Amino acid sequence: MIYAIREINQRTPRALPNLTLGYDIYDTCGDVNFAIRATLQLLKNQSDPQSCVVPATFQSALAEPQTKAVIGEAYSEVSIAVARVVALSSVAQISYYSTSELLSRKFKFPTFLRTVSSDEYQTKAIAKLVAEFNWKTVAIVGSNDAYGKYGSDKLVDIFSNMKDVCVEFTVILPDDFSQSHFECHTRLAKLVSRINESSAEAVIVFTKESNVAVIMKAAIKYNLNRTWIASDAWSTSTTVSALSGIEMAGEIFGFTSKRNDVPGFKDYVISRFDGTTNSILEHYFTHYPLCSNQSEANRESDCSLTNSQQGSKRCLDPTCLANYIEKDLSYNIYLAVQVIVEGLRRLLKCDNHRCERSAKFTALELLMEIKKVNFTVNTTHIFFDQNGDPSLGYEIVYWNMTESKKRTHIETIGEYWPDGKIKLPDDLVRKMRNVTVTVYNCSKTCKPGQQLKLQSKLCCDDCVPCADGEISAGNGKECTRCRSEQYSSPQKDKCFNKTVEFLRWRDHFIIFLSSMEVFGIIVTIMFAIVFTIYRSTPIVKAVGGYLCFLELFSLLACFCLTFSYVGKPTTASCMVRLPLFGIAFSLCISCILANLLQILVGFNFDLKLGSWIKKLNKPIAVVTIVFGIQLALCVSWLCFYPPRPCRVVSSRTILHQCEIGSTALLIAMLGYNGLLALICFLFAFKGRQLPDLYKNARLISISMLLFLIVWLFFIPIHLKLVGKDKQAIECAAILISSYSILGCHLAPKCHIMVFRKELNNENAITAYIKKHYEQRGMTVVKS
Repeated sequence: MIYAIREINQRTPRALPNLTLGYDIYDTCGDVNFAIRATLQLLKNQSDPQSCVVPATFQSALAEPQTKAVIGEAYSEVSIAVARVVALSSVAQISYYSTSELLSRKFKFPTFLRTVSSDEYQTKAIAKLVAEFNWKTVAIVGSNDAYGKYGSDKLVDIFSNMKDVCVEFTVILPDDFSQSHFECHTRLAKLVSRINESSAEAVIVFTKESNVAVIMKAAIKYNLNRTWIASDAWSTSTTVSALSGIEMAGEIFGFTSKRNDVPGFKDYVISRFDGTTNSILEHYFTHYPLCSNQSEANRESDCSLTNSQQGSKRCLDPTCLANYIEKDLSYNIYLAVQVIVEGLRRLLKCDNHRCERSAKFTALELLMEIKKVNFTVNTTHIFFDQNGDPSLGYEIVYWNMTESKKRTHIETIGEYWPDGKIKLPDDLVRKMRNVTVTVYNCSKTCKPGQQLKLQSKLCCDDCVPCADGEISAGNGKECTRCRSEQYSSPQKDKCFNKTVEFLRWRDHFIIFLSSMEVFGIIVTIMFAIVFTIYRSTPIVKAVGGYLCFLELFSLLACFCLTFSYVGKPTTASCMVRLPLFGIAFSLCISCILANLLQILVGFNFDLKLGSWIKKLNKPIAVVTIVFGIQLALCVSWLCFYPPRPCRVVSSRTILHQCEIGSTALLIAMLGYNGLLALICFLFAFKGRQLPDLYKNARLISISMLLFLIVWLFFIPIHLKLVGKDKQAIECAAILISSYSILGCHLAPKCHIMVFRKELNNENAITAYIKKHYEQRGMTVVKS
């Protein structure tokens, strides 16, 4: 600041003709109490030392101070206290280092401005860097002061709105953390433990330099080796970067105000050792005397105060001193002076030769003009927004700690602008993004078929395999479900179409069943032709006469409906399957039952039983009643709970089948047919001793027993099977039932009619009956 004011006063042409700037410098030691005392001293009217005290008789305004502008303080906590005081006299305060967002609130701090960006932009810049490097989890360390607390809170707010970033923990340290006492040691131990155990990919430290020095010494001691993000308070700290073993702490990225060289300042610093000193330099000379015996080579190669020893005191090399200039701080102070000068030029209406207005003005007038400045200093364009903040942006720095360098070299690697744009080296971004698993065992990218999901560790997502039916392209992307007609590959990285299943004509089992169906239809038609030809013969009358044609018709219907099981089910095919089988087969059994009643009546000689059995010997009535009950049952089924096509979607297949509609009605239909078959079996079994040349009763017993066995086994098999095999078994059960009657009941009759014609006459029947009863000792009367 001294150099900048000196340059203003001595530069030719003069920026402020006939006007010399003066200054007072106070060291606040970073303490609020010292700062307030220094501020009160600055605001005193030097002609009246007591004028800063409010008189007993209240005045409407304080006395105009001789000090018209204040540059400082550095720490935000101290700047807040100073800003409250200087605002009482409307004195402009321009800070070169206080970044707290709180200071942007103009209704609280109306006279505060700064030449460094607000933490509002710094926190956004840090969040942007985290996103660019694809870090998923961070930890935040702040301090309980205006700078650290508001900065940490702002970071937490920003990250909470970023779904891809998780804050594992936030630690707020005391503002006097660097003080050596028991509580600080305890807090430091806990902090080190949390950092060491955490899965955070980056630790953001948002506090002042003195606190960071303590944390970094512990990080070096315990070899934490983490990735750190430094706020502007310590990102260019020579004190921290010069710590012995700093490379053991890990990588350090940071943000700092745009750094520039103050024109001529480096030469000015070196020139201070030519015998022209001031009180500030004299103070340092008492601690760091000039090195007198260091070689020129050592001077050029090692500029660390801690390594330069002269007796018991550290010595100061004037050549190296310039290397310790903090460019961001120096340049921001230089800008602050230039802003005040520009405000004065505007207020006093100065050109390079003279000022139109006299040098008498108030602090408020200067404040209003400073707020309006909009000019370029060297290459820096500066102006203040309504909150008193500039639009300067940040430099992104990296601490290069390679072994080839004897001290840490802080390099600028990128930039961030207040509009949200960030510039980083492409190779660095690719390197960070390509990291698959961090050293903290926290996965950030996964193989295809896996997604990042929070498991045991807070904020640490693990690679979790996708569930069945879900896929992930990799890189930790969230698993997405395949469409309902698709399934996921074993690797869970692709979706495949599910296999559509229904009985097709090309299936081997269906080819066999279809062949049996066609053969059954042909045989049934042939039997119908034979029965038609021999319709007047005794054997046709023995199997029910005209009832056998109804029986053949029902069997033909059963054989034909099995074709409805092949192909994709439709509403029509579903409705004709089991309901039509129930109707057709009950018609067949009712004809057989009527035939059995005829046989029983014809050979029954018990007068007591004969009367009521003869009443049942009405074939048309029996068939109508027995068949009518089943017909009513199946029609009700079709009307109220009709079977319909449906899709059963499993893990890898889509089965097209028929939904039966009503399980109760299906059981009722099968149960009724089973009851009829059981009655027929009992009647046939009872009539097995009757003189039956054609063995009707025995053959019917076999066919009914076969029917009962087939459907008795069908029900549990039908319930257990899934897929298209279930429909094939159902089709096979219908075929077996139909063939049982066709083969056991009707086929032997056709054989007699075609190949044993000598048995198909009344004389043969009469002779067989006579022989049957004579063998049992009964007299037969021939009529």
